Amino acid sequence: MNADDIAGAPVWSKCRRYEEFSPGQVFNHHWGRTILESDAMTFSTLTLSFVPLYFNRRYAAVHGHPDIVVNPLLVFNVVLGLSVQDLSEGGGYFLGVKDLCYHRPVYPGATITARSETVEVRPSTNRPDYGVVSWKTQGFDGDQCVLSFVRSNLLPRNAGGQSP
Repeated sequence: MNADDIAGAPVWSKCRRYEEFSPGQVFNHHWGRTILESDAMTFSTLTLSFVPLYFNRRYAAVHGHPDIVVNPLLVFNVVLGLSVQDLSEGGGYFLGVKDLCYHRPVYPGATITARSETVEVRPSTNRPDYGVVSWKTQGFDGDQCVLSFVRSNLLPRNAGGQSP
């Protein structure tokens, strides 16, 4: 039995290198992740995020929410995590995030999915065996975009540091 035979689950490639990316390339990341109330409570407690919206239903309702709000940092981490296998699992340095925008609140029970588009591919100026790749990533609850950001990684190049 191989991975293709396991309950029809798709096999996702790993360890993409610098040369495998080009601007405009779109990745619809696998599966998604349902954020449970227990996830939201545990994350906010462990990160000492004692904002009443994150753990007090009455407080959230008074402020116009139908339920507690999932800590936006948890939503960001879920979306970033969903993108890793397709984009940066092959190694290299995480260079940072910019233009992080939370578009709407997320509530327990939401299944978050993610999509990324390659926005920049360039050789590293300091490390010829690496290149810099940037992606715009969006997280969705159904068809509603809940957050977006741009992140960059320093990814290994194929042997010899050849450009694509």
